[in-house]
Amino acid sequence: MPLWSRQQKKAFSNLPIPPSKQLEAFGERKITGDNNQVIEIIRGLFGQNDDLATRNIHVFQNYEVTVLFMSNFVNNELVNENLLKPLLQTNQSNTTVKRANVPQFIMQEILTYSEAYVENSLTKIGEGLFRGNTVVLIQGLKEAIVVSTRSVDHRTPAQPETEQAIRGSRDGFIESIGVNMSLIRYRLQTPDLRMEAMEIGRLTKTKVVVCYIEGLADPDIVRRAHQRLSKIDIDGVLDAGTLEQYIEDNHWSPFPQIQNSERPDKCCAAMMEGRVVILTDGTPFALIVPSTFTQFYQVMDDYSERWIMGSLVRAVRLVSLMFSLIFPSLYVAVISFNPELIPTKFAVAVAGGRAGVPFPAMIEVLVMEISMEVLREATLRLPQQVGGALSIVGVLVVGQAAVSAGFVSPITVVVVALTTIGSFATPAYNAAIALRILRFAMILLAGTFGLYGIVVGMILILNHMLALRSFGVPFWSPYAPFKGQGMKDAPIRAPLWTLSLRPKELSPENDRRVSEATVAYAKSPPKRQRTSLVSGPRKGGK
Repeated sequence: MPLWSRQQKKAFSNLPIPPSKQLEAFGERKITGDNNQVIEIIRGLFGQNDDLATRNIHVFQNYEVTVLFMSNFVNNELVNENLLKPLLQTNQSNTTVKRANVPQFIMQEILTYSEAYVENSLTKIGEGLFRGNTVVLIQGLKEAIVVSTRSVDHRTPAQPETEQAIRGSRDGFIESIGVNMSLIRYRLQTPDLRMEAMEIGRLTKTKVVVCYIEGLADPDIVRRAHQRLSKIDIDGVLDAGTLEQYIEDNHWSPFPQIQNSERPDKCCAAMMEGRVVILTDGTPFALIVPSTFTQFYQVMDDYSERWIMGSLVRAVRLVSLMFSLIFPSLYVAVISFNPELIPTKFAVAVAGGRAGVPFPAMIEVLVMEISMEVLREATLRLPQQVGGALSIVGVLVVGQAAVSAGFVSPITVVVVALTTIGSFATPAYNAAIALRILRFAMILLAGTFGLYGIVVGMILILNHMLALRSFGVPFWSPYAPFKGQGMKDAPIRAPLWTLSLRPKELSPENDRRVSEATVAYAKSPPKRQRTSLVSGPRKGGK
């Protein structure tokens, strides 16, 4: 049977054909045993790439071997010391090995790699080279040895910049999915932890891992995650945000229905609740599904502090969230339609500040809000050393200049500044963006219809959030549908021993996370017995 079929000759006669199409042209072709022919095919596949390295050597004094690898994609020291050097040293020994047994002998007696296997498919060999593997071809044999020698530089795990913690761990995910998996394994040392990998992307071949705890996670949620990921057929996945946009339930909602995190402890806590974590190679962000609204204002520090402090800080966070959404629109509605609601002395001060301002309150607030958004975006895109100075100087200079020029009133600057500070208290960046978008809609409604516009806007927002689902779980849970147990960890953070059950909306297979004995002990801890400082009983007498 000829090595080249008509389809393959046509495919390789024109080098600009993409390598992926050339791999498809291989079909189920096997290695013929002629190293020169295989190298010719591989070089035709790689085209003008200069990083394909080949090395011809002899092993066991008789057998010709060709080693192929991508010089810029492998650990060259590993290839030289652990592969080429041991193979060359076989010429100095008196060991006699039959040609047919050479691959198995090399695998069992020479190689020290944990990942090595024998392959006879040209397609698999080509894919292996693209992944950074090293291929060992043996002249006269119709199979080759594929060794995992991939090397990708990555940074050391450090504290995530987007999720700072006071008492939490200081490590975070990085761009290497192998390191991220080990960070999760380090915390969840249970045989029930499942990490199921798949590849997504025709060009990038990105590794995606679905993590969950078997016996806790609802099988229906796990099935939904696998089903949605398996249906993604795109050119490439370079970030977890790409996957998020393909697997979320409602693509038109401003609210994120999937939580992302850089913290391994947060992901482990989510899995212990019965959720599923999706890791993507090349990005430090993990996706947590399903997600509810309460997760976007909860932080790990809530559970590190005592419950009173955690509840108070969470309440402040919730107030700031609502404050950043409706405060500018409330100011516009009162100033434009209901100034009689303002106390007299304060109304005089407001009227004095607005004297000479040429714009109505709605335009005034919109201009300042847009200016703040521009400053915020400029601060994010500039280098860190320059961005910090710009945020402070920009706000001071622009605000003072606008007031001095009579462009806006001082009270408007105060309202917009307080609103911006309140938006910074929202831990989830993507949720804060949704609130910023809705803030503009609320300002327009308030400037057009007054307080009635605010009420209508809030009704529409709540109605939309009540209709949202995240992998089949109500987004507004545990508020609606109401879950009494879930309310202990929603507006407040109750004592940990009261959070003995996992969230019911997740339908976990095992709903208890704190044993009944521990709950009973926490409710009534043993009283400390009073002991005398004097040892032994007191005797009578003086």
